[in-house]
Amino acid sequence: MEDLTQKKCKACESFEKPLTLQEVAPYLEQVQDWQIANAGTAIERSFEFENFKEAIEFINKVAEIAEAETHHPDIFLYGYNKVRIILSTHAIKGLSENDFIEAAKIDKILEKDS
Repeated sequence: MEDLTQKKCKACESFEKPLTLQEVAPYLEQVQDWQIANAGTAIERSFEFENFKEAIEFINKVAEIAEAETHHPDIFLYGYNKVRIILSTHAIKGLSENDFIEAAKIDKILEKDS
């Protein structure tokens, strides 16, 4: 499978079908820290940072990716230094390749910061 970080999100139409759990499996291999959520209609991952400032900086980097890809996750900041991200393709009410592309790009933020 092609490196997801090298791909670009594509607009989804409401008539498209979401990925099945079987179709999702190869994508999960590339974003191993992400978990299936919301009865298979989303993926999610939690992140923990040293402090509030680092958590906010991470959120801002995720926002830059989301804007560039025009694919926007649900982002939750809690416990002052924890961030939870949920990805789903709202137009199809389920998962698409876009969710995994964005997850891979979000993971890459952490690689660059370490």
